[in-house]
Amino acid sequence: MTATPRFTDPDPDLGALYGDLADNDLQPLWKLTGLLTPEPVVRTRPYRWRADMLRRMAERSGQLVGIDRGGDRRVLACANPGLGGAPYATSSMWAAVQYLGAGESAPAHRHTPAALRFVLEGEGVWTLVDGDPLRMSTGDLILTPSMTFHEHHNPGGEPMMWMDVLDLPMVAGLDAVFFEEGPTEEPTLRTGEMSGSERVWGGGPGLLPARGKSRHTRPHSPLLAYRWADTDRALAASLADSGGADAELRFADPTSGGDVMPTMRCEMRRLRAGGRSGFRQQTGSRVATVLSGTGTASIGEESFSLGPGDIFAVPSWARYGLEADEELDVFSVTDAPVLEALGLYREQDC
Repeated sequence: MTATPRFTDPDPDLGALYGDLADNDLQPLWKLTGLLTPEPVVRTRPYRWRADMLRRMAERSGQLVGIDRGGDRRVLACANPGLGGAPYATSSMWAAVQYLGAGESAPAHRHTPAALRFVLEGEGVWTLVDGDPLRMSTGDLILTPSMTFHEHHNPGGEPMMWMDVLDLPMVAGLDAVFFEEGPTEEPTLRTGEMSGSERVWGGGPGLLPARGKSRHTRPHSPLLAYRWADTDRALAASLADSGGADAELRFADPTSGGDVMPTMRCEMRRLRAGGRSGFRQQTGSRVATVLSGTGTASIGEESFSLGPGDIFAVPSWARYGLEADEELDVFSVTDAPVLEALGLYREQDC
């Protein structure tokens, strides 16, 4: 346990006061500095994790670490070097790659931190969310909201890797982490079926059930799978309509138009070959990954070359922009819904 700092002063009476304050775990504000700053003081650093390194480490882990030895998941967490060894990509978000070998299954569990999966390549894995089977393919976004049982199954003959993002640092900071193991029996995986969430909520733009199941009261999107074919079509249409260098889309709850999770905003951005985005600053951090294409991310005073599968972190209030060498598709997650709910969100072009 760290002792409360003890301040000193040449005046014996004031020195005695400071000693008594420390003994009673109090601190005098007039001696404290750095609490209120003109701009955020951020520990998260601009950083990039290379795709080839991530794949190499994941494959080695697949050879050496079984699911039973890996805490029921074979996951490599991105540890931002500015966060003192914590297994977090930013101060508010966990990002990782998860590797599941051919024929393997990761058993069911649930927890209060919400999670999402973004598939960078391949297909064949199924995620079950409260028993609902969600096929995973390249470019798909799969949601596993807070306290939903989820498990992963790879019935195919090839391993598969994807990116996980969780709001774990936020939930841990609020002392609200709960975890439960799920049922131990192996589920019947009906891989030919569309998920229930897609049958009910994935009918298309502006189409919702007229009655019965049309009410949704949970704070997350009832649609748990956002398919790449739909995202790709919307990006292409947006670019064609604007004629600009880039298009940016937000994944939304079809029942409310709000964010898919109460703590995480998911976005997809496409830049034409040779295109440049504007520079922007915003409160709250961002974790991003490249689905396809090559280019450069400028973050604060640093620049990182980008290729498919790279993951990178953008700290709060860092100047951020993208440039595409060839057509570039970037998926990203921010904590903007939390800052907006608290009245702390701020952004500006720069």
